[in-house]
Amino acid sequence: MKFLKHLLHGLLLFLGLGTLTRGAEVAAPLRLAVFDVDATPPIGAHLAYDPVTNSWDLGLRARGVVLLGAGQPIVLCAVDWIGIGNEGYDVFRQTLATAAGTVSERVAVHSLHQHDAPDCDFSAERILRDAGVEPINYDGTFARQTLQRLDTAIRAAIASPQTTTVTHVGLGVAKVDRVASNRRIPGPDGKIRAVRYTACPDPALRAEPEGIIDPEVSLVSFWSSNRPLAVLSYYATHPQSYYRTGVPNPDFPGVARFQRQLAVPGALHIHFNGAGGNIGAGKYNDGSPENRGILAGRLAEGMRQAWEGTRRQPITAAEVGWRFEPVLLPVGAHLVEDKLLAQLKGRNAAFFLSGGAAKLAWLRRCQAGHKIDISCLALGNARLLHLPGELFVEYQLAAKAARPDRFVAMAAYGDYGPGYIGTAEAYVTGGYETQPDSSHVAPAVEGVLLGAIRKLLEVP
Repeated sequence: MKFLKHLLHGLLLFLGLGTLTRGAEVAAPLRLAVFDVDATPPIGAHLAYDPVTNSWDLGLRARGVVLLGAGQPIVLCAVDWIGIGNEGYDVFRQTLATAAGTVSERVAVHSLHQHDAPDCDFSAERILRDAGVEPINYDGTFARQTLQRLDTAIRAAIASPQTTTVTHVGLGVAKVDRVASNRRIPGPDGKIRAVRYTACPDPALRAEPEGIIDPEVSLVSFWSSNRPLAVLSYYATHPQSYYRTGVPNPDFPGVARFQRQLAVPGALHIHFNGAGGNIGAGKYNDGSPENRGILAGRLAEGMRQAWEGTRRQPITAAEVGWRFEPVLLPVGAHLVEDKLLAQLKGRNAAFFLSGGAAKLAWLRRCQAGHKIDISCLALGNARLLHLPGELFVEYQLAAKAARPDRFVAMAAYGDYGPGYIGTAEAYVTGGYETQPDSSHVAPAVEGVLLGAIRKLLEVP
């Protein structure tokens, strides 16, 4: 009977049925390994918009945790890049999974979406090279070097005697003051009349109300008795203060993360961008360079308050679970392969300026039936959701509202292939985020994602 139980458990994992894996079936204690590698491209490499011309005091990082003992290892990773999409996302997950001795379904990789940072899409790179076009920002050379570093770092972290038993998980929440604001400014008819971008020089738009945001920063920490091992923070906003400098930098969330790392040096601080697709700092940022430090200070203050308000609770492997739900996102009707190929063949400037190769890659993956894994990590009373694309904040608010009895945090900017992911209503009211060049999915995406979120949160 015991043999059959383990056989059935392994079969369910193999089939990817979104089954909650409980650590109760594993005798080993819950352990944590952390990893942190430099993800800063060198001078001469290409960022999403510009070539690298210099370096800054703070570089880009790829850092995360590996949870061991609750079934197959679980990997969470945050990268200071603008986006990792399509085949690039697949390779990142598989590389981290192989290094950690697990399967890719138990790996979540998220970008923070800084703009003075690299792009990664191996599908787009291949499409351009096959067409005889230099891939420029889609050149995957540095991405592959970063993957090698991550592989080495994760293997070393797991093998290290420093891999530590986790006895407690800490949960904390605090409001962040004067950072996030909604980018979409509606008119009297409900249509979007203006977009308040992350850097907004227009004082009239800055004077508009904050709009719909999630003002909270959420902190999840892992502890060995009274010693903190890692701190994961979640906050939803576009992370730009100013950019197009040619200098890779983690922008104000990275500065805030660094400040908290100095304050609590014994724990690795890892930041995840929440559902900030329609959120930015535009109400509080006119693009002046000094605002980077101001915004960072405000976010760091929210993180500090959440840290000081953290409540710890004992945790065992039996209270750790992982669920995933593969979903097929509906592709935007405006994406037509023949049209995109004609633009590529004709070397149409609009194709390259709008990321046409990534659009074509996304379209082909959808046509082939490719599904994206939406996943949820359960840590006692906490639920950590992992979503793709530039997700609107309404999805994050809906997830929290669905389980008011749980601590719910969300990381978006997983697979960057879908681009912006709006609500169904947003595709009717217009605005930059849901126009064809920005969003690669159809309005029906709302039902697909909300259904997956509710299922993962175990909502009837």
